[in-house]
Amino acid sequence: MKPWCVLRDVQKTPASVPVDIDRVGVRHLRFPLVVRERGQGRQNTVAKVEMGVDLPACFKGTHMSRFVETLRDWSGILDYYSLKHLLSDIKNRLEAQKAWISFQFPFFLEHASPSTGSSARMDYQCQVSGEYAGRDLLFHLAVEVPVMTVCPCSLAICEQGAHSQRAMVRIATRNKGLIWLEDLIELAQDAGSSPVYALLKREDEKKVIEQAFGKPCFVEDVVRNVSSGLGRLPQVLWCHVEVESQESIHNHSAYACIERTIVQDPDTTSQTWDPGLNKQQKGTP
Repeated sequence: MKPWCVLRDVQKTPASVPVDIDRVGVRHLRFPLVVRERGQGRQNTVAKVEMGVDLPACFKGTHMSRFVETLRDWSGILDYYSLKHLLSDIKNRLEAQKAWISFQFPFFLEHASPSTGSSARMDYQCQVSGEYAGRDLLFHLAVEVPVMTVCPCSLAICEQGAHSQRAMVRIATRNKGLIWLEDLIELAQDAGSSPVYALLKREDEKKVIEQAFGKPCFVEDVVRNVSSGLGRLPQVLWCHVEVESQESIHNHSAYACIERTIVQDPDTTSQTWDPGLNKQQKGTP
């Protein structure tokens, strides 16, 4: 066989520039996904997938086709344990020390309106990702949830009404165990003046406005409410919470952000926020 016909594995040759690569892989893959629901159900959706591994300088390149092969052979049912199995398979097939994957997808929940009980489905943008090194899985969840807020200041100073707006709650967490997407979505909805609904009849609209004006919230109130609720979940190790208010009477948005690492006290069952570890702990997203 002539030399030019030999199928050489060029990827396994040393890199001409001997520098380790933190992450190399593929992104913008579309993949059909089955997401488990809290009520023991399952939901079909379509995810945008990004996958990667580390690559030492002794290898010129990674084997890109093996990412797609691994995803092809996976069950496609997303939960904590199946994600760990998938990452372990990626790490083994790519002969890597670390493997990483991210799924971004719409997740649908059916909500009943507060007065008539009329129901319709709303979509929430979600992300599930994981990093696997050795035997440890770092598991991440992120959701975006719209809420309604009524301004406490305008309510206090005006004889008639107050200005209200839609705010977007963005939650990202790093976890040591299973947390349902529904739990994070409900936590965000409870933090504002009112949830946002897909379907409201006349009686529902009246109920929503009355309830919202009974619970006015600054953007600062919402972000504090969410972060406080996350601090009570024992699975959460770290969180980043951002609330952006699309102001109705200003030509700008207002926002607030809290980022915390939760440290487990070995002498008690309680947890405390430790902001001093935010940027120091290795592996914080």
